[in-house]
Amino acid sequence: MHASTVETTVPRVPAWLRAASAAGILWNVYGVYQFAGGFTEAGRASMTAGMTPEQAQIYLSLPGWINFVFAIGVFGGLIGSVLLAAQRRSARPVLAASLAGYGLLFAGDTYYGVFAAIPEQLAILAVVVLIAAALLWTSRLAHRRGLLR
Repeated sequence: MHASTVETTVPRVPAWLRAASAAGILWNVYGVYQFAGGFTEAGRASMTAGMTPEQAQIYLSLPGWINFVFAIGVFGGLIGSVLLAAQRRSARPVLAASLAGYGLLFAGDTYYGVFAAIPEQLAILAVVVLIAAALLWTSRLAHRRGLLR
């Protein structure tokens, strides 16, 4: 009788994937903090500090769906980054939803005049969208290289 053994090896996680996952988690934890701050009086005061009364009015009068798509972006980014760190294939659609949420947030801020009234918000949200796109790209690369299961 011949005994055969099957060796199962887990591919080593490359440093670039660990670094991207960790950076994504940290970035999105900060995003969750920012998101949660928008629901407290102190948080809203902090967000509007340095704004003119007109700028603060625009920022604080945005419709509820803006908060909803922001939540999709930030919580999707956090969950997707955790899934990426765990090398789960499900990171890809979650990070895609995050990017879509941020895309809708960008569209809403454009439509409601946030960028016209608060020009620095354009740069901030552009960076957020780029990071969300980079996390999605990282998940796709990891998938193509067989690192996600």
